[in-house]
Amino acid sequence: MKRFKTVDDFIAGSENWQDELKRLREILLSTELDETVKWGAPCYTFQGKNVVGIGAFKSYFGLWFFQGGLLTDPAGVLMNAQDGKTKAMRQWRFQTKQQIKPRTIKAYVKEAIQLQLAGHEIKPVRGRPLMIPPELQTAFADDQAARAAFDALTPGKQREYADYIADAKRDATKASRIAKILPMITQGQGLNDKYRS
Repeated sequence: MKRFKTVDDFIAGSENWQDELKRLREILLSTELDETVKWGAPCYTFQGKNVVGIGAFKSYFGLWFFQGGLLTDPAGVLMNAQDGKTKAMRQWRFQTKQQIKPRTIKAYVKEAIQLQLAGHEIKPVRGRPLMIPPELQTAFADDQAARAAFDALTPGKQREYADYIADAKRDATKASRIAKILPMITQGQGLNDKYRS
């Protein structure tokens, strides 16, 4: 996934959805939100807090409401893209420009801002125990340097690696992921360090 420094670069770098992304941007800029770029993608904030982001993929483009789990969703358009993992964030996917309804989008943004002003927030669950998948434990038994480096990582970085392996469905995928991450762990890197600024 490319990391862009400006919203203009993000839109220009989208292969399929440039006009649609421009339209979403135009709508969001007509609200009280401030535009910025976070994690290489457009992000719109209110009083410094993330409210909504724009994303584009091969088969769809969309909006990401950071506290979308709190929205009433009267149009029934929001979905949790990572069931079981994401409690707060919700996506609103579009496949055509005609699906973009400025009034509805602005109503969702307005509700999101009101919820933020009222102090409502879904906070991440902290303190759940770290579960290292058996495949990763086996790899650590064969590579003590990687195990020592893993133990030296922050709990958050340890969890990212453990979840990355546990989320793979097939044994072959788990094996290829382990081969990819062991050198990163040994170097003291976090799985998502390249996305952190």
